[in-house]
Amino acid sequence: MIIVRIAGGLGNQMQQYALYRKLMAAGADRDVKLDTSWFDESAQKGVLAKRELELRFFKDIPLPECTRDERDSFLKRSVFTKALNKFVPGTSRIFEESKMYHPEVFELKDCYIEGYFACEKYYDDILPELQKLFVFPSHEDENMQRKNEELMQKMDSEKSISIHIRRGDYLDPENAALFGNISTDEYYESAIKYFTDKYEDAHFYIFTNDPEYARQKYSDTDKFTVVTNNTGRNSLLDIELMSHCMGNICANSTFSFWGARLNGRSDREFVRTFRMRNNQECDPEKMHEYWKGWILIDRDGKII
Repeated sequence: MIIVRIAGGLGNQMQQYALYRKLMAAGADRDVKLDTSWFDESAQKGVLAKRELELRFFKDIPLPECTRDERDSFLKRSVFTKALNKFVPGTSRIFEESKMYHPEVFELKDCYIEGYFACEKYYDDILPELQKLFVFPSHEDENMQRKNEELMQKMDSEKSISIHIRRGDYLDPENAALFGNISTDEYYESAIKYFTDKYEDAHFYIFTNDPEYARQKYSDTDKFTVVTNNTGRNSLLDIELMSHCMGNICANSTFSFWGARLNGRSDREFVRTFRMRNNQECDPEKMHEYWKGWILIDRDGKII
C-alpha cells in the first residue's frame, strides 16, 4: 500500500492529490490511499494557520482515505525501528520530500509519502485528467455565481491575463523570510510587458488577498480589473476564473499555479517566478525541464 499525506492550503492539497492520481496511473498493482488526518480538529490545534480539507469542495471528487490502522502501520514505529531508519535510510517505509523532484517516488511499493510536490513534472502528463476531476462548486451566493459566469464568458472572449498577487500572510516576518522579495514589482512589470508587447488589447484581471493595494498600484481601470467576487469559503473559485484567462501571471504561490494548470485554452501562456522560496537552489536548465512551456522570470524582471 501507498499512502499520500494531504496537508496545507488548497494549492498544496491539489498537488498532493495530483501525485496520488499519477501514482494510481503509474501502477495498477498498487493500492494508493490518502491520509487526511492533518485536518482533524485534534491535529489542527497545533497549527498556526488553521486549514480545512478544501479538496472536499470539488464536486464528486473521489477521496479514498486510509484507515487509522493503515496509517499507524507506517507511522507508529518502535524506538529500535526509528534508530534503524535514521542510520539505514533504505529501511524506512516513510518517504519525505527533500528536493524539487524525486523520480524515485514512482518506484515506491509500500510507503507513506509526505511532501508538497509542487514540481510540474510529477503530473504534467495527466493535467487533462485533473482538469476534469477538479470540478468547481457554485458560489454560495446566486448573484455572485452569475457574476462569475459572466466574467468567465468575458475572459474567454478576449486577450485576458490573470495576475495573482499574494500579500497578507506573505508579509508576516516568518513567511517573508522564506517567500518575500520573489514576486517583486520588477517581476510583475516584466510579466505585464511580455503580454502588452504581444497584445495591445490585453486586459489584466488581478486576484489578491490585498485588493486595496492592487487598486492603488494598478489604478488604470481600462487595463486592470481587481476581482473581488470570491472570499472565504468561495475563494477557490478564483482558481476557476484564472483558468479562463489566456495568460496567467503567477505569484510564488501554488494557488495561482493551479489557475494556470487548469487552463484549457489552446492559446494559453503561463508565467511564474524563477524561484518559489528563498532557500531554494534553482538551475535554469532543470527549471525548464521541470516546468515545460512556462515562462520563468526572476526577481529582477529578467526572463530566464
